[in-house]
Amino acid sequence: MQAQFEKVLSELLKPLQAEGAPILIGVSGGADSMCLVSLVLRAGVPLGIAHCNFQLRSTDSDADEDFVRNWASQNHIPFHSKRFPTEGYARERGISIEMAAREIRYRFFGETAREHGYAAVAVAHHAQDNAETLILNLLRGTGPKGICGMKTSGVLPVPGYADIPLLRPLLGFTREEVRDYVHAEGIPFREDGTNAGNEYKRNKLRNLVFPVFRDINPSFVQTLNRDMERFAEAYREMPSEGSPTGATEGSHSVMSTETGGRAEQSPGTCTLTEEPWDGTQPVKQPVGILIADADRTGPSPTFRTWQAGDWIRPLGAPGRKKLQDWFTDHHIDPAEKRTIPLLQDPADPSHILAIVGHCIDESVKVTPRTRRIWRIELK
Repeated sequence: MQAQFEKVLSELLKPLQAEGAPILIGVSGGADSMCLVSLVLRAGVPLGIAHCNFQLRSTDSDADEDFVRNWASQNHIPFHSKRFPTEGYARERGISIEMAAREIRYRFFGETAREHGYAAVAVAHHAQDNAETLILNLLRGTGPKGICGMKTSGVLPVPGYADIPLLRPLLGFTREEVRDYVHAEGIPFREDGTNAGNEYKRNKLRNLVFPVFRDINPSFVQTLNRDMERFAEAYREMPSEGSPTGATEGSHSVMSTETGGRAEQSPGTCTLTEEPWDGTQPVKQPVGILIADADRTGPSPTFRTWQAGDWIRPLGAPGRKKLQDWFTDHHIDPAEKRTIPLLQDPADPSHILAIVGHCIDESVKVTPRTRRIWRIELK
């Protein structure tokens, strides 16, 4: 596994321009992340460790943090950690604990990488995680991109950090291969007691559904991962958005402005103005104007029209909602929904950050930390 891993890691690091710059490893203390950080260390790659204490498991969460901190100290690795009120975060936003932890984790990784000069972030997703993601995407409804699975390299999936590479060096390895390596090499780790329970969706899949899949096909994880590769290849061959052979639905344009700049944006007709924000301006605007946190949308906003699988977390509403359902609830007819400009999340193309002329996503709302805004006006 060591030789295979070093080959994968070498390929992933090639595109990074900052030669010799360290990478930040997300380490929970579990077997998967301890396997990853041990492999990166043995490969001689400069690294740092980031650990999130979600405060979900009482003293066990603190014990995980202490374990990872001590391991980092013993191996002379920079250690970054932070404690988060995850349950409160999820409650305020009307989202699941799983989704809250995901948002918190990636935003913390992004902040840490940017502050300390890490060239990329690496996480310990493996082949079974990828299979779980595919099934969850299918169960909640997804477009073509959602059946392509995770990639070994991408960008951080939170607004404002799409410039930071995200690496998944273990994605081609199975859970069993990871565990076998950990035990064979005597790598220490902590077992998360909640993994045996079925409170979370992934645990239900892992503990209740996947054993049935394994009875049907012992190699189902590898089979699903090969299927996702085929789906991804077919998706890449689809007509590109905005190409002459593509449908009007889904075409888009990309545009950047300087602070204080103003530009026309299609599809549809809307005007985008970037302005500094000091907190004194009124957030509530006349009908047809939206205000969004510019640092959370990325520097080059992408607008397009509706695609199947699009979703949003409307400001002030509980949880995520498919745009198709939002259109139905707001009595938007089929012809109109194909013309409304949508602001796309740079990290997750199916996540819509603003339905121009109507509402913004919870993630781009103006907060006391906002320094720049987009004023989006439907003409």
